Amino acid sequence: MGQLEESNSTSDEVEVESGGSTSPEEQVIFDRGLTAWLQVLVGHLLVINGFGYISSFGLFQSHWVQSLERSSSDIAWVGSLQMFLLFFVGTFSGRAMDAGYFRSLIIAGSALQLIGTFATSVATAYWQLILAQGIIQGLGNGLLFTPLVALVSVYFLKRRTLALGLAACGAPVGGVIFPVVLRQLEGHLSFGWIVRIMGFVILFNTALVLVLARPRVTVKASRPLAEWAAFKEVPYVLFATGIFFTIWGIYIAYFYTATFGRNVIHVSSTTSYTFLMVLNGVGIPGRLIPALLADRYFGTFNTLLFFVAAAGILLFSWMAVEKLDGFTAFLVVYGFCANAVQTLFPSTLAGLTKDITKMGVRTGMVFTVGSIACLTSAPIAGRLIDIEDGSYRGAQAFGGTTVFLGVAFLLSARLAQRDG
Repeated sequence: MGQLEESNSTSDEVEVESGGSTSPEEQVIFDRGLTAWLQVLVGHLLVINGFGYISSFGLFQSHWVQSLERSSSDIAWVGSLQMFLLFFVGTFSGRAMDAGYFRSLIIAGSALQLIGTFATSVATAYWQLILAQGIIQGLGNGLLFTPLVALVSVYFLKRRTLALGLAACGAPVGGVIFPVVLRQLEGHLSFGWIVRIMGFVILFNTALVLVLARPRVTVKASRPLAEWAAFKEVPYVLFATGIFFTIWGIYIAYFYTATFGRNVIHVSSTTSYTFLMVLNGVGIPGRLIPALLADRYFGTFNTLLFFVAAAGILLFSWMAVEKLDGFTAFLVVYGFCANAVQTLFPSTLAGLTKDITKMGVRTGMVFTVGSIACLTSAPIAGRLIDIEDGSYRGAQAFGGTTVFLGVAFLLSARLAQRDG
């Protein structure tokens, strides 16, 4: 971390882009100042619009399976395509962020999010759903996610994990807001109008982001799209591989919580939406408490390893759940652990980058690797459910196994980092 601060203070290519004149000393100030904490709020709002909306996909999974009369696997492709593009576009948006195009990314990404949301509200065919919610909204999310991680990371050093954790709380907050909107308005408005109201929530957040966002650095020198030298660093490669396997399994519960509640626990659709709210709601302490523990006591990487392993154990434990009480307990504990993983892995990744002028591109490269897992995870799980005539055991076993593979690679990355 000392090398990070030194590189920031001596580089001739780094300048502050805050809309006004700034002294050189301000370029190396971390962890304090109103502007820095406002960027955490900006990140929080962007995560609500992106991950928060995606975290609510169980709502859409349940609705579209019934209204379009498609299989769970077919509908899962919509959500997985959205997740895939969120991560895959990361390399491109990260490089653009490093090159000083943050505001352009915010405008373009937010516009695509809004177009995708409002187009989803009028979708009546499967291909329309793929285009609107899968592709258009996925591209918008991808243009925004890597820049928001980089935006917060370059303002914080010692408190980086906490800052990213606060920003990442937007996922569970959004994951509660959007199901509440559906639950309160269902029966009073059509599904299309409910989705439009969700779109207006996204629009309001976007307006605040455009007012408050202040990207810190731009890179004047020309750089390649990807930093291929990063793949010669053993800890970086092992970490990227570990994140691939972790992501491959950890999001399965988010896609199938509502359908599991309705088809296995045999609760009403309204109660199944409540399950999704529980899974997301516990993410608020799940993102803050582990971040505090990581910053103060155990370190980010060590804390990440613990929660990835715990998530793997819980996915296997899910196979034994058959009753309402057991499922609720599973959602509370798993939601805490899974949200901890989602918060800790970007900050752990940031710790593998010594030069903050490369923060965007190196973050985006790992996200792009993880995008393949996002694309295939839910459809594989959905296909396993369909093959087994509605049984979730195959999907649960798939999730637990891949997460444990992630633990193995992440542990190897940690050991390689220490040896280095």
